[in-house]
Amino acid sequence: MAAEEESNSLQYTPTWVVAVVCFFFVLISLVAERALHHLGKILKHKQQDALFEALQKLKEELMLLGFISLLLTVFQGLVSEMCIPTYYVSTVLLPCKKHSEGKTPEKHFPRAINHRRRLFSTEAASDHCSREIRQWKQWENEIQGHLNDRHVDEHHTSFVQHAKGWRKTAILSWTMSFFKQFHGSVTKSDYTALREGFIREHCPSNPRYNFHDYIMRTLQVDFKKVVGISWYLWLFVVMFLLLNVKGWNTYFWLSFLPVVLLLIVGTKLEHVIIRLAQEMSEMKERGETAQVKPSDEHFWFKNPRIVFFLIHFILFQNAFELAFFFWILCTYGFHSCIMEKLGYIITRLIMGVIVQVLCSYITLPLYVLVTQMGSCFKEGIFKEHIHSSLTTWRSGPRDQGSG
Repeated sequence: MAAEEESNSLQYTPTWVVAVVCFFFVLISLVAERALHHLGKILKHKQQDALFEALQKLKEELMLLGFISLLLTVFQGLVSEMCIPTYYVSTVLLPCKKHSEGKTPEKHFPRAINHRRRLFSTEAASDHCSREIRQWKQWENEIQGHLNDRHVDEHHTSFVQHAKGWRKTAILSWTMSFFKQFHGSVTKSDYTALREGFIREHCPSNPRYNFHDYIMRTLQVDFKKVVGISWYLWLFVVMFLLLNVKGWNTYFWLSFLPVVLLLIVGTKLEHVIIRLAQEMSEMKERGETAQVKPSDEHFWFKNPRIVFFLIHFILFQNAFELAFFFWILCTYGFHSCIMEKLGYIITRLIMGVIVQVLCSYITLPLYVLVTQMGSCFKEGIFKEHIHSSLTTWRSGPRDQGSG
């Protein structure tokens, strides 16, 4: 009986079985989510706002996590009765090695503690980012009060200093970008110059445009997308479960991935600032009006949205790995073979903390400001009521024509 329970344990179930089952559950969940999405469009079209908001809450609270949990609960008996050749479930891709009949496996199978879910959010990162942006609000107010004097020109001169010495040395330029993100990632001169460039490019007739409020609106729009879980993130979960094989130390190596990606993203964003300063310096040398020129050319594949997708993946991957760690801890105990060695555990936790610190103090503030330097403005360019009116006006003729 003990051997049978051992074979049925998650610790000795091949990772490919877990991954395949999870994949189909996720696929069914996404199909249902799309159906609810179309239902929401119908309610919106019929102006059933109360029902639409209720549907949105249902999707947020139930769809992705709750519905998957429901499927696992309903079909766990059916899944356990599936017939799979013994060879594949006893030798292929096991997260833990099975013990021989003569050994006692009790120490590897502590009684499961309360099955509680632990989820890590980006609340700490959001709090710090809010504090950082409050400082930008003070800068915005100061700039609004000095539009007619040399205050802005002084900051432009300081901003151009970024370009000196780095124009023809790409290696040094990238090195400078890497280290600058750790100290003064966004200075007042940076904010002033980027703000001026954005307004001249997209709002030339309104020099008093409140750039800070625009940033806050775009941050809110992006936050609504960050808290969601896209299909490619669920695909990562399946791969995460698949690669959990004994001896591979997958969780240990994956813990370095978000840190490396954050450093790459932060370096890239700082390098965009330097490139803008270099272009501004070249304009000044040619006798032209020196100003920041927003352009998609400075971003990977000429697409600023790639930065958003990377940050979305980083936050999800870090949160999922930490949550999975504590779930294993509560379910199987600290001495489970899935937990790996103590040194690996400590390293994984340290990496998780580093990601939160880097993201809140460096990457998020940089992302919010620098990604405004693309060729196009973002959805938050207009206030919410104006955006709603424009959306209604744009969809009006088509609705009438379809009627």
